[in-house]
Amino acid sequence: MKIKLASTLILLTLLTTSVFSADFTYKNKLIAEAIAEAGEITPEKLHEMLENEEKVIVLDIREIDQRAEGRIDTLDKYELTRGQLEFKIMFLVEDKNTPIVTYCRNGPRSILAAQTLKHLGYKNATSLKGGLKAWTKAGYPIKTGLGLMVLSEDEF
Repeated sequence: MKIKLASTLILLTLLTTSVFSADFTYKNKLIAEAIAEAGEITPEKLHEMLENEEKVIVLDIREIDQRAEGRIDTLDKYELTRGQLEFKIMFLVEDKNTPIVTYCRNGPRSILAAQTLKHLGYKNATSLKGGLKAWTKAGYPIKTGLGLMVLSEDEF
């Protein structure tokens, strides 16, 4: 009886692990396909584009409650949640040749959003590699309710 119970527990553990592993692999495959299709730009490249006043729309696709973390400060920006993208982007950006850089907190949602924009015919859509976290880690400012802020490492 004990051996049968132990065998059952081991089998359940292996099945659960393989299901989570398969799910993780599938997500990685989706993200890799999106990167191949839409590409990513580094925070340094986006910062350079903004500093040179190149025409680019910065599209924040985070959920509304995440926007309190701060945002990339630029004049040509929009905020749409990932779920609103397909329904509202055509009203915000009519010219499908306009360069668009999507971002989220870490990057995966924004690369999927950039891929979606490509599917909708936006020829110059791409994603910010690493999202807002990579932007701040690179030392670039974000706008918060307190004004422009630059994150720094705590010495303690």
